Amino acid sequence: MKKNKKKNFDDICKAIALKHGVSVEEVKRDMQAAINDSFQNPTPQQKAFQDSIDRKAEIPTPEELIYFITKNIK
Repeated sequence: MKKNKKKNFDDICKAIALKHGVSVEEVKRDMQAAINDSFQNPTPQQKAFQDSIDRKAEIPTPEELIYFITKNIK
């Protein structure tokens, strides 16, 4: 991920953390846990969507998922 995109993602996580009184690490950990859960036993339609996400590993990182979603908003 490019440096600017990484900085923007980190800024978003920081804002979420401040709003909820938690650490940035906790925000990122919770996001990853939610993503991991969503990749368990998906329906065929969910699997098709998941397969369209650009990622380096089997399950995307929060950064990869947010980038994919924002890139594809119409």
